[in-house]
Amino acid sequence: MANTPADCQAMIDASKQAGRKLMVAYRCRYEPYNQEMIKLAREQELGPVKVIVADHGFSIGDPTQWRLKKDLAGGGSMMDIGIYSLQAARYVTGEEPVEVAAMSYTTPGDERFKEVEEATNFQLRFPSGVLANCTSSYGYSGQNRYRVVTTKGWFELEPATSYTGLRMRVRRGNAIEERSLRVVDHFAAEMDHLSECVMDGKEPLTPGEEGLRDMKLIMAIYEAAKTGRTVKV
Repeated sequence: MANTPADCQAMIDASKQAGRKLMVAYRCRYEPYNQEMIKLAREQELGPVKVIVADHGFSIGDPTQWRLKKDLAGGGSMMDIGIYSLQAARYVTGEEPVEVAAMSYTTPGDERFKEVEEATNFQLRFPSGVLANCTSSYGYSGQNRYRVVTTKGWFELEPATSYTGLRMRVRRGNAIEERSLRVVDHFAAEMDHLSECVMDGKEPLTPGEEGLRDMKLIMAIYEAAKTGRTVKV
């Protein structure tokens, strides 16, 4: 949404003052596969959720691009691709983390990472006891997935957040089922939703406050990685 929580709050305040709708373009919240993952978790079809594992990243190229400039991007892989892992853990559980822990690493001498971090591994603990183990990286081979482990099985998306070609697998006991759902244009779905909110006077599913919550958590993850301590949030 922005590079700092203060900037997020300023956007929220401006939208309210102007009487306008503000929505963060979290496109995965508007497409059927991710919505089905939420449904499976919330309805406990395979029992209570225990662990979420989420990995998102790729090997970034051009060292002069804006994503690798601190003043433009705000940070490295955590700020860009790490949000997908963070969001997945939050929307699957429907909870807010109470603690975060993290480690970051940047390959010495890599010209791409003069200003921002290469990789961050982070952990989240939720009030219900769900634990999430997540990674973000600009240095590993493409990863785009998350798995939700329950008491009676697991369900996963891989790829999970691509524009097309999402694949869902559900394991119950020893049986693994692949589920096929309708395919939608993520961008059209989110724009339709915002238009409906404007016309009907409703609040968006992903309002500015949602982006602010993520930014506060990202700042806590950076703090945990820097200090080596678990941070309560």
